[in-house]
Amino acid sequence: MAGVRRARQETLRETRREIDDFLRIGAVQVAELDLGDGTGAEEEAQAAVLRPGPGSPPVTSGAVFVLVRRAGLPVGTLLGQVPEGADPTRVLAGLARELPRGAPPGPRPAPPSAGVVVATRERADQLARALDSLLAQDHPDFEIVVVDNAPVTGETRELVERKYGERVRYVCEPVPGLAVAHNRGLAAVRGEVVAFTDDDVVADPRWLTELTAPFAADPRLGCTTGLILPARLRTPAQVLLESHGGFAKGFVPRTYDPEHPPADEPLFPFTAGRFGSGANMAFRTAVLRTVGGFDPATGAGTRARGGDDLYGFVRVLAQGRRLRYTPRALVWHHHRETWRDLETQAYGYGAGLTAYLTAILVNRPALLPALLARVPGGLAHARRLTAVRATGEGAEAVGAPGGHDSRTHPWPRRLARLQRRGMLYGPVGYLRARRALRAAGGEAR
Repeated sequence: MAGVRRARQETLRETRREIDDFLRIGAVQVAELDLGDGTGAEEEAQAAVLRPGPGSPPVTSGAVFVLVRRAGLPVGTLLGQVPEGADPTRVLAGLARELPRGAPPGPRPAPPSAGVVVATRERADQLARALDSLLAQDHPDFEIVVVDNAPVTGETRELVERKYGERVRYVCEPVPGLAVAHNRGLAAVRGEVVAFTDDDVVADPRWLTELTAPFAADPRLGCTTGLILPARLRTPAQVLLESHGGFAKGFVPRTYDPEHPPADEPLFPFTAGRFGSGANMAFRTAVLRTVGGFDPATGAGTRARGGDDLYGFVRVLAQGRRLRYTPRALVWHHHRETWRDLETQAYGYGAGLTAYLTAILVNRPALLPALLARVPGGLAHARRLTAVRATGEGAEAVGAPGGHDSRTHPWPRRLARLQRRGMLYGPVGYLRARRALRAAGGEAR
């Protein structure tokens, strides 16, 4: 018993030290640097245009997280230090020369018609910012549907009807849960493709076109995902999360095909978190409807805590459809701001991961042999990733030139423990969510 108390006391001391270190993390400015379409370094430096990130003030001296574009297209990120009195554009353009040039933009097919679904709950200020960016999209044929999930007030309805009129459709979903809200949006849209994003993003003007155009080029494509970058890095929580990768998946397009499983994904297709995130995803509408949409017992707002997007990815891949990650489809995400937020997020990620796996096996038990066959390789892969995150050693800890995943701050063990605890809870949370859904008059898958 005394040994248990000592262990708990040591854990508490370790957590206090981690929080003290966490609070010393400084803010980082966010900016965009467009190098134009020049062919030489000097030509690029002269044509470079530096802009602050969404909602950020003009760039000054200090640390700057920069999205680098060429001819308007994202090609990489870098973390630069602008000396006092120096020209930020010249300093950051010099650093950007080290980035790979990327493939020149080729012809892009006309995108199919699209519906954008934004689920929200009592966050009218954030929602307005997101809707303003969505209405500025360059896509030629799209609609926006706001799903007000289990509202307590009429604030969201009033905002949509007063400020956006007929440009945005309002739908109310009384049953709480992100997947339930997304399913309501899926039923409401009319486009060939349905795109989903969150109420805490700012979408790049090209976002929807870049996210949906691949469907016109590939009839077997069932899903696309895109790039998610931080809108702000003002608090220690935002900086810590982004220094460990945030939500971004890099700047190299990639297609996942169930007929040709990737050799570097030992748990494919069950490592759905590698494919993208729910704040930036689109599906061929008919395909997502055919698989029944998202499992309503998953997602934020349910006892499962998350996993709805991962469930959708795997269900589409299990139908033999391809999934494509396209970094040109960019949204800026407002990360959570406090240590407590990170604790909640870590636990929710762990719970959502195992909840979605439970949902897959409950709804598609025929996939169990495939999952079991991948477990040994998947566990070894997970151990390697965990070791890198904990120690900051190895090639992955350094990141590619311009990589966002620099791991400049150690990942607190407290957050890792919470994520593991969430993973243990996930299956229980999912089953509880199914029971709660039935009690509320909803329908479990």
